[in-house]
Amino acid sequence: MRFSIVRFALLVIWMPPAWAAADAVAATPPMGWNSWDCYGTTVTEAEVKANAGYMARNLKQHGWQYVVIDIQWSEPNAQAHGYRPGAQLSMDAYGRLMPAVNRFPSSADGRGFRPLADYIHGLGLRFGIHIMRGIPRQAVQANLPVFGGSHVRAGDIADTASICPWNTDMYGVDLSRPGAQDYYDSILQLYAGWGVDYIKADDIARPAHRAEIAALHRAIGKTGRPIVLSLSPGPAMIKDVAFLQENANMWRISDDFWDDWKALRLNFILMSIWSGMARPSAWPDADMLPLGRIGIRAERGENRMTRFTRDEQRTLISLWSIAQAPLMFGGDLPSNDDFTLSLIGNDEVLAVDQHGAHGGAFAEGGDSVVWTADGPGAAEKYAAVFNVGEAGPIDIRLEWAALKLPEKCSLRDLWERKDLGTFPGGYTFRVGVVQGNGSRTRIVAHARGVPCPDSSGHLAHSKKRHQKCWRGKLRTCARQT
Repeated sequence: MRFSIVRFALLVIWMPPAWAAADAVAATPPMGWNSWDCYGTTVTEAEVKANAGYMARNLKQHGWQYVVIDIQWSEPNAQAHGYRPGAQLSMDAYGRLMPAVNRFPSSADGRGFRPLADYIHGLGLRFGIHIMRGIPRQAVQANLPVFGGSHVRAGDIADTASICPWNTDMYGVDLSRPGAQDYYDSILQLYAGWGVDYIKADDIARPAHRAEIAALHRAIGKTGRPIVLSLSPGPAMIKDVAFLQENANMWRISDDFWDDWKALRLNFILMSIWSGMARPSAWPDADMLPLGRIGIRAERGENRMTRFTRDEQRTLISLWSIAQAPLMFGGDLPSNDDFTLSLIGNDEVLAVDQHGAHGGAFAEGGDSVVWTADGPGAAEKYAAVFNVGEAGPIDIRLEWAALKLPEKCSLRDLWERKDLGTFPGGYTFRVGVVQGNGSRTRIVAHARGVPCPDSSGHLAHSKKRHQKCWRGKLRTCARQT
């Protein structure tokens, strides 16, 4: 039996960190829905509208806003469980992909995604699409002209040796050739005209195709429209972090993430590697949340509710939130049950993701994992405390001094939305409470300092003791009550 506790602290006032410009693109981690986990390559306009409608009614008030159509929206005969090799895609006379009209009827007569984007914007939401790196092989085979008056054709800029290993739609674009940037400018001009707010660019982050990433970044800038640029697949390399921060808003740090505990446990490690790398407009992305009803017509698995237990689902949301990771829901929203809605509609937990800062791994030892993030105030911290083992409940103690907090702090459980009280010195969490055939995941997280009785601000314990406690010796700490 797996036990997993997550504990967070409370914020009385929720506000963006001082370093987050309110008008910046992706000033906080983007939150939205993506069609991939439930519909794979096959999503239709009606299904997109149904998910957008649910978001507008149930999630917009909690900060969810992006509705993103994933791969192969230009493929009229898309199928579940993979791609059709050599599929004939819908495109215009300049080699720019267009929505398949049989799946997106409002795109007829060359209107593209503009009508659907207008519909989603009318709900108070934002609209996104998936693209593949490069230029369609069909456009190269037909040697179509590149839009923009450069007299360049597709064959002049295509790098036919640069191909995606898992999809046959595109060739890479050689940015050293004249007119190559014009192609990326032309597709972004089209997408901006449709009203696109978010682009997920695929086959571009592993490895980092720097020239084409930079070309997309430049092309977005030329449109004058605030468009989020998300890069896939992962894992991206930590050596590329400075480049990614300057040229993208999100980049994948994991491979495709599905509803499997081993994959979630791996993401603890991957997200730890990227600890402290997040900043406004530049967010390490641990992939979509495979929650709710997934696999309806997906690449992987059959129609199902997520295989994650309720404890694992809370663990997932807790980890993504304490890390300030983007939150892109992968399940079919209209199929949500009450529990799933409670996961993604808890404003106190979502505030950790949206308004916390510098989230990262703080300590780990045995089955104990502790993550922390800064709150808005100098004497406020979020903490997520996890038991990732299977042996049973464990005690994990947090010392306020180790968190650079005052000697006395108040605690709030953000999942349960209740105050736990005020505690001197620290607090010991009992992580993993058995209930029948399962376990209870609780999240605590806000340690908020209160004035010391003597107002001296002195730490309760010596620095030497805390160094000993926090070098992977959580169980030792837990016994020091």
